[in-house]
Amino acid sequence: MEEDMASVKGLTTEQVKKLQEQYGKNALIEEEKESIFLVFLKQFKDALVMILIAASIVSAVSGNIESTFVIILVLIVNAVIGTVQHVKAQKSMDSLRKLSAPKSKVMRDGNKVEIDAFDLVPGDLVFVEAGDIIPADAKIIESYSLLVNENSLTGESNSVEKSPSAEDMSDLPLGDRTNVVYSGSLVNYGRAVIQITKIGMETEIGNIAKLLGETKEKMTPLQKALDSFGKNLTIVILVLCALIFGIYVYHGNSIMESLLFAIALAVAAIPEGLNPIITIVLSLETQKLAKQNAIVKELKSVESLGSISIICSDKTGTLTQNKMTVKKLYLDAKVLQETALQAENTTHKMMLEECIFCSDATETVGDPTETALVVLAANYGHDVQALKEEHPRLSEIPFDSDRKLMSAVYAKEDKYIMYTKGALDSLLPRLVKIDIDGEVRDITEADIERIKLVNEKFAEDGMRVLSFGYRYMKSKDITLFDEEKYVFLGLVGMIDPPREESIQAVAECRRAGIKPIMITGDHKITARTIARQIGIFEEGDLVLEGVDVEKLSQEELIEMVPKVSVYARVSPEHKIRIVSAWQSLWKICAMTGDGVNDAPALKRADIGIAMGITGTEVSKNAASLILADDNFSTIVKAITIGRNIYRNIKNSIGFLLSGNMAAILAVVYASFANLPVIFSAVQLLFINLLTDSLPAIAVGVEPGNEDVLDEKPRDPKEGILTRDFLQRISLEGILIMIFIVIAFHIGLAGGNALKGSTMAFSVLCLARLFHGFNYRGKRNIFAIGFLKNKMAIAAFFIGFVLLNGVLFTPALYKTFGIAALNLEQYLMIYVLAFFPTVILQIVKWIKYR
Repeated sequence: MEEDMASVKGLTTEQVKKLQEQYGKNALIEEEKESIFLVFLKQFKDALVMILIAASIVSAVSGNIESTFVIILVLIVNAVIGTVQHVKAQKSMDSLRKLSAPKSKVMRDGNKVEIDAFDLVPGDLVFVEAGDIIPADAKIIESYSLLVNENSLTGESNSVEKSPSAEDMSDLPLGDRTNVVYSGSLVNYGRAVIQITKIGMETEIGNIAKLLGETKEKMTPLQKALDSFGKNLTIVILVLCALIFGIYVYHGNSIMESLLFAIALAVAAIPEGLNPIITIVLSLETQKLAKQNAIVKELKSVESLGSISIICSDKTGTLTQNKMTVKKLYLDAKVLQETALQAENTTHKMMLEECIFCSDATETVGDPTETALVVLAANYGHDVQALKEEHPRLSEIPFDSDRKLMSAVYAKEDKYIMYTKGALDSLLPRLVKIDIDGEVRDITEADIERIKLVNEKFAEDGMRVLSFGYRYMKSKDITLFDEEKYVFLGLVGMIDPPREESIQAVAECRRAGIKPIMITGDHKITARTIARQIGIFEEGDLVLEGVDVEKLSQEELIEMVPKVSVYARVSPEHKIRIVSAWQSLWKICAMTGDGVNDAPALKRADIGIAMGITGTEVSKNAASLILADDNFSTIVKAITIGRNIYRNIKNSIGFLLSGNMAAILAVVYASFANLPVIFSAVQLLFINLLTDSLPAIAVGVEPGNEDVLDEKPRDPKEGILTRDFLQRISLEGILIMIFIVIAFHIGLAGGNALKGSTMAFSVLCLARLFHGFNYRGKRNIFAIGFLKNKMAIAAFFIGFVLLNGVLFTPALYKTFGIAALNLEQYLMIYVLAFFPTVILQIVKWIKYR
């Protein structure tokens, strides 16, 4: 609302009723959610799932209840996991609603009353003070040194001074609008009377809620690849099963027998264990991530980590330490490091005292800038609390944005001394003398020029600069007219310093082919300086501010983003546009954030990464990964694990498909050669259960290594089944099939089809168990370390024992359709099953020696 709707007495009850009818409640509107049952049903939309459902129905009709039960159980487990993940993702909006303050002090009918913040309307006069949360967007009516922390909206950790002004600041970045306050902001200092202008969904937080609702989550590269793979595999399997069904009917088998076998072949061909195996592998690997302080909220995000090519990172707390720290001082006409002060130096001692006395903070609580000053004094042995108790403040003039100064009076050696700190451009015209080495003399033009140059240099280095002066007073009572005739004491430059590990982490990003980008609500110069120190900003890079992004069309932004490494003073909409621009260039984009303002971009990014320590609940719920230590270097560790995970998952897929291909090729061979049935339906199901579970999981949890950082990020347009990968799978499938067929013919040599089927079944099963070792890595098993993956060894022996349990248990012969074999035939099974692995290991040794 532009016009004032309330007098000094506030709104009347009648006005409130009308406004509530017009504007509704001061609350965020929650979108209607899908029922859990509907979400559960949607998990069955996949084409491969449809085939498996059809297979289970046919199996049930034909009396094969066991296979029906196994297939349905796997599908239900998958659907439950998917439903749980979906429900968790819905928490983002719930967290946004919780940001509204529960109570507000407001003027109604001329009286100051406390009401539910949900009942506020535009025009209400609200009283806020230190510790309060702003209940809705409002303009300042009266301000008494009001300092507000808008970090959750702007990303900037420093308190912002607010004061009344009739100036229209709507075109300025949100963080520069000093005459308005926003819902969800925290009052750090002072008090004020504010008039509500916007409530509920019309507030800045409401706009973010709208963005969050409109923002669609993207499928991960693995989801896309599996989706494409599933569709193509479905077509191939349907055609193949129809062909096999026709051939078997043509050879005189009954329609039901032929249909059952075709269905069994479909079950053998479809890696129905793939999705649960991937889920299990991802679940196990998340434990590794948790140990590295990376907490995974959504399993699907784990594999996306390995594809990241862009990291858009917030500055404060992630790349930096999230605390202001004094770095340099200008004292006695010299630039000093913060560690170079001398306790016996008169000027140095006075500066440290002024840092304490001209501050309202403690070492842990207060405005970050003042806290940094107090910490500096404490580092030199000053007992802050004791000094303040020994020397109580006698009077003060609080800081305001017009003067840009803060003054306080203390008693010192039977005299009154006024300490003043603030912006140099405000203090400089009031200087008359300068203190150098404890001697006070008239300040000269040369002194002033030197002070200006040092101030500019500090600012160019990204530091926030405060100037300090003092004067002796005749009285403890002071007015604005007393802020003159100062003695210049010095300058203090402070900065939120980079984390030590951030530099190494950024270097590792570049090694891995990942472009790190800083997106911050801080000022342009500060952001660029920090980015240069860390290694994000390099010569030739560009720095854009939010206003620059605003002027660009999306097409222009897409063309511009590869050149930009730092974005400053950006809004939530800008963050989404930046992420979307990179995604338009087929880049997998990660976004870090901790505030409410980051939530839509976290959701829009391929992987959203929230801060665990400083992050709001909104950002945590919108993200798929949470950093428990708020540390950028943790992202690089997670990427290393993520790349190894994808490599392992792809190896699991290769293991499953090559084994399935061997079975399919053997069936096709026997069909076209008009030979007896090479595998029974039960045998195929047994092979599937035995070799598509534990061995595949074991391949998926192969211990990783850091050499994956020497590889470039995976192309998101690249499917799982690349030409090289398909060639490998096909050759391995053919190789295993050859030895299956050899075993089949050896068994058939005596004219016994059952023995031929038994030997073929045994070789396929055992060869696939051996084959698990081939997919543990690129190099041969001994170079990798045979004992490195104990689960792979355990999976092999469990499968080996179960297979031999069937082969040496006559009571199971009829169920599995097998025959008793002699010792020579048993030995032949082991030799033929082992040969493919021997050949493949020799090839690996030659290729990667």
